[in-house]
Amino acid sequence: MTNKLSIQSADRWRQAFCASRLLFSLACLLVLLTWSLATLSDASPVLSSSQIDRAQKIDLLILHGTLVDGSGKKARKADVGIRGDRIVFVGNGGKAHVTASRTIDATDLIIAPGFIYPHTHTLGDLTNDQTKSNQAYLMQGVTTVITGNDGGSVLNIGDTLRKWDAQGIGTNAILLAGFGTIRGKVIGPTDAQPNAAQLEEMKQYVARAMDEGAFGLSTGLYYAPQSYSKTEEVIELAKVAAAKGGIYDTHMRDEGSYTIGLLGAISETIRIGREAKIPVHISHIKALGPDVWGQSKQAIDLMKKARREGIDASACQYPYEASGSSLTASLVPRWAEIGGQRELVQRISDAQVRPRLIAEMEQNLKRRGGAESLLIVDSRDRQYVGKRLNQIAQEMNKTPIEAALEIIKTVGGAGVASFNMNEKDIRRFMKEKFVMTCSDGSTGHPRKYGTFPKKLHEYVFETKLISLPFAVRNSSALTAEWFRIPERGLIREGYFADVIVFDPQTVSDRSTYEQPELPAVGMKFVIVNGKTAVENGAYTGALAGRALRKSTGAVARP
Repeated sequence: MTNKLSIQSADRWRQAFCASRLLFSLACLLVLLTWSLATLSDASPVLSSSQIDRAQKIDLLILHGTLVDGSGKKARKADVGIRGDRIVFVGNGGKAHVTASRTIDATDLIIAPGFIYPHTHTLGDLTNDQTKSNQAYLMQGVTTVITGNDGGSVLNIGDTLRKWDAQGIGTNAILLAGFGTIRGKVIGPTDAQPNAAQLEEMKQYVARAMDEGAFGLSTGLYYAPQSYSKTEEVIELAKVAAAKGGIYDTHMRDEGSYTIGLLGAISETIRIGREAKIPVHISHIKALGPDVWGQSKQAIDLMKKARREGIDASACQYPYEASGSSLTASLVPRWAEIGGQRELVQRISDAQVRPRLIAEMEQNLKRRGGAESLLIVDSRDRQYVGKRLNQIAQEMNKTPIEAALEIIKTVGGAGVASFNMNEKDIRRFMKEKFVMTCSDGSTGHPRKYGTFPKKLHEYVFETKLISLPFAVRNSSALTAEWFRIPERGLIREGYFADVIVFDPQTVSDRSTYEQPELPAVGMKFVIVNGKTAVENGAYTGALAGRALRKSTGAVARP
């Protein structure tokens, strides 16, 4: 009996042992299968230093540079390794025995995350086959641009993103849904207020744009016909974007003393954020015109108060004393634009209306600082380009306002650089932690080609107003975090490989108001999604950018 029980016990033990070995083998097989799938996936797996030792070579290793990782932490010596479209190593490549198919010697150079532009006017550039490489921005170290700002975008967001996928683009790109485009489609260039059906139609356009990949809603409340909208209308549309995880980006109703004033416009923006429960971003914050110089302190205090109250409020800024606009937007009162350009021309010619129009335009010119403050930078009639309004007026033997009306009537207007900012205000805004770097890039203004290098050269390395880690953070990680752009803006293992390598001794803008399209210098390497777009300071021809979609969380691949 005892022997029988012993045999049965031994049999049970052998069965249990075999079962446990089978489970162990299945577990090992599952681990191996999971690792294999990760290796074959589109996005390169993140490898630890010990895994890299046993793995195949990584694609690119940037050695011996000074790393400013975008977090705001101080610079440190570190190497950066890339495989596919991902950063897979940050550390001491020699100690970790990392090998790569290619290496870049970054001795005496800065390694940083690619810059992210929160406010560009690159929609047309990216869609145009001649300019889709976006070199004006690549040469500044920009790897991602946000466009569709000021309320001017496209109705069919998805179509544009798919076009970018198909043709290729030089930088990553994000689209916003434009309030002006939507309002113009539904109501037209009128000062009429939407009825319930029209408001609902506009809300549906915003919802569709968000579903197709827009990251949020943009407005240009300073510009007609958006200027005719009431705050409540904007709030209702912002609520739609908020419900889908979007943000609100605005060129405010006033940046000077035209209507509700700079501080009133900031208060309106904060109200939209509060009532729509949406993060709000003030594009190119400034104190525009002598009437509001010095109000930067009060503006900052308003935003800080809102942030303490739980409103996610931020801003961006370009480091120039001149803004960029149109002659019409700078001088013509909004009531004169009701109905569009055709109606405006009729009012200019109307002897009953013209005296009132001239009187109000003279006040607006005074707000701008006078006729010498307006430089014509773009016009269908090239004879005006490069001249100040006062010079043109002298040549026409007219008053500055009469000259402006002549240009608006016969040429359809002109682009201007408007010299309206005070350096003290620029510096005060720049030092704030919630103020990002942006360009508001436009034809004829040097900011399109020079913003980031100018900020580095002038305000970091020359005057030392801000530190390099601060400038890099406010040009990369802060923008990515605030606009909810996943896995970009930092040099971190697992993040997309948008990486720049630049020379702190030579990085600088070259563009001027006389020669606005001179490319920046000092960016030695610009890497977009793991591919080298700029090498030794020259564009390689790569179209490595991607159309980024909010709805998918990150990237749409061609």
